[in-house]
Formats: sequence, structure tokens, C-alpha cells
Amino acid sequence: MERVSVLCLSLLLCSLSGAELQDNEIIEQREVSPESVNVPEPQPCPSDLHAVLREMSVKLAENRLMIQQLQTLNQEQNAKLAKYEVRIEELQTLNQAQASELKSLKTRTNVTENQVESLRRDRAVGQVAFSASLLESGSGTLGPFSAHTTLVFKHVVSNIGKAYSPHTGFFTAPVRGAYHFEFYVVAHGGSHYSGVVLLKNREHIFVAGERQSDGFGTAANGVTLLLEAGDVVFLRLWQNNVIYDNQNHHSSFSGHLLFPCETLLLLFLRSNDVAFMTSSLERLFHVTVVCCCFNNIIVLLL
Repeated sequence: MERVSVLCLSLLLCSLSGAELQDNEIIEQREVSPESVNVPEPQPCPSDLHAVLREMSVKLAENRLMIQQLQTLNQEQNAKLAKYEVRIEELQTLNQAQASELKSLKTRTNVTENQVESLRRDRAVGQVAFSASLLESGSGTLGPFSAHTTLVFKHVVSNIGKAYSPHTGFFTAPVRGAYHFEFYVVAHGGSHYSGVVLLKNREHIFVAGERQSDGFGTAANGVTLLLEAGDVVFLRLWQNNVIYDNQNHHSSFSGHLLFPCETLLLLFLRSNDVAFMTSSLERLFHVTVVCCCFNNIIVLLL
């Protein structure tokens, strides 16, 4: 009886174990996902491959055409760039030429302005005249001296323009022009000769002389000189000579400007500049301007 019970119990255990194994297999089958199952993919058809290849060929052709167009456009741009570079070089050369011309014009303008200003100053001092006698007061004889001696005429009657100096005896030309000078020498008895020479800078021009053993003797001379601005004119007593003067002012030295001689050199290459400057100078100085042209050098004579 005990054996039967053990056998039945064994069979029951075996049936329960088999049922559990079957349940586990069902659960495992349910837990497997469809993705884990290797399903073979469908293979493309040959017609689809040909369509893809044709589409790629069309796109490749379009890209090649676009590349050619870009290359052509690039060449055109390079050609334009080369033209622009040439034009830039031409403009730079022109700019340099214009800058040089402008600098030259400024230089000529400065020269012209300086010359016009010089003319203005010359016009301002255009009235020049003086007259003076030897002794400031009293009477007396100068000399004889062992060397040539500059005469200083101290009694100034007039000195328009202040060109004569009563301290040095020099007349200094303030402007370029024609000047006239006169001088008178008086001798009063004695054995010495009275000789005076007029000098322009260091050049002997004219001489006046007289010798009078008894009483008064007079000598005179005059000259017209073309002087540059800064030239000096003065009288010199000869060596071992004498000169006399008194309150009557016999011995005298005089001079005056006859007229200025001005030459204005202007460098203008355009006729309208010359016409403008000519009319401006005529209005400014109330003179007639004569224009001469020599190889693009314009000379205006006032």
C-alpha cells in the first residue's frame, strides 16, 4: 500500500513539473520581440537601380554645366579685374601728374604773390627825393685829408622816402628805377683843389672840381642812373682836396626818383591766366601792362 502511495505521489510530481516546463516555454515565446526575428529584406529590382542611376547622371550633368558657367563667369571677372587694375594704374599716374602740376602751380602762385607784394611795396615807396647841404650850421672848410673821404651832407632840406642818410651820406635806392642826382662844390681861396666824385656803389661816375686861389669858385655836375633796389650813391672828396660851405648852403647834394622800372616775370601756360593777371595788375596799379610770350614764358612789363 505504501508503494502505491509513493508511486502516485511521484506521478503527480512529474505531471506538475511537465506543466511548469510547458508554461515556461510559452512565456519565453511570448517574450521574444519581432525585431529579434531575422526577417530577410526585400531586394531592389533592377528597374529601380536604373532609375537611380539616370537621376544621378542628370544631376551630374547639371553640376558640370554649372561648373562650366562658373568658370566662364570667373574668367570674365578676371578680365574685368585686369581692366580695372590697368585703369587704376592710369588714374594713379594721372593723379601723380596732376599733383606735380598742382605743386608747380602753387610754387608759381607763391612767386607771383611775392612779386605782386614787392610791386605793392615799390608803389608805396615810389615817391623818393632828397636835398641836403654840407654843413648843418655855420661856415667852414673840410679837408685836406690824406685819403679819399666820404662827404656827409648834414643839413637836410627834404628827405621824402627816407632814402638818404644824414649820418653816413649814403643814398640807398628803395626800388629799381631811374634816378637823377645833382651836386655842387664851392672852393674858397687857398692853394688846394676842390674835387668831388659821385660814386654808384664802388663805381666812379662823374666828377666836379674847381680851384680858386682868391674868392669863391663853384663846380657842379649831374647824372641820371638806373639803380637796382639796394644800390648806394654818395659823394667822395678827393685826397688832399677841400670843400667849403656856410650858412648859404653852397655845397649841396640832391637826388630824386624819376620813375620806377619794374619787370614782372610770370609763368603761366594758359592764356586765360595771363589775361586775368594782366587785367588785375592794370586795375591794381593803374598802369598799362605789355605782355610778351617766349616759349610758354610770359613776361609782363609794367
